[in-house]
Amino acid sequence: MPAIAKKTTSVKPTATRPHMPGYGIPETRKGLLPWSWAEQRLKKSHNYWISTTKPDGSPHTMVVWGLWDKGAFYFSTGAKSRKARNLAKNPHCVVATDYAAEAVILEGKASLTDDPATLKWFGRAYEKKYKWDMQNFAEPIYVVRSQVAFGLYEKRFQGSATRWQF
Repeated sequence: MPAIAKKTTSVKPTATRPHMPGYGIPETRKGLLPWSWAEQRLKKSHNYWISTTKPDGSPHTMVVWGLWDKGAFYFSTGAKSRKARNLAKNPHCVVATDYAAEAVILEGKASLTDDPATLKWFGRAYEKKYKWDMQNFAEPIYVVRSQVAFGLYEKRFQGSATRWQF
């Protein structure tokens, strides 16, 4: 079972270039995307892709609704869902925004949260964003904290490809 997490404050990551041999990515820092660019997309995305690993090592990717706040991604899934069962065995996961032309991809670890203030915040913010009644909601809430993130802006791909380390 994933560890229990508390809501924390945002951390500014360090921006560098991703290692992408053969793509013509410059070695200079000129054109790197600011972290605020990534956070804007993480906040406004409606659907998010989450990839987890099944116990046999094969991948599982599914769409979820979620919230970005203070450097972490919050989402819920059924306690018996494939995602929840996967995360119970291996908390490592990948979360990506829904608009691939301005993609933000997070690699991190998911943990459960039972913090009452976080649960209350999540219910209110989720209901506001998705117009979904959270009155009787009882499914687990997960928090994904990034270890590394990537920003890929299609219109300026080579010059703007960015990797953030946390």
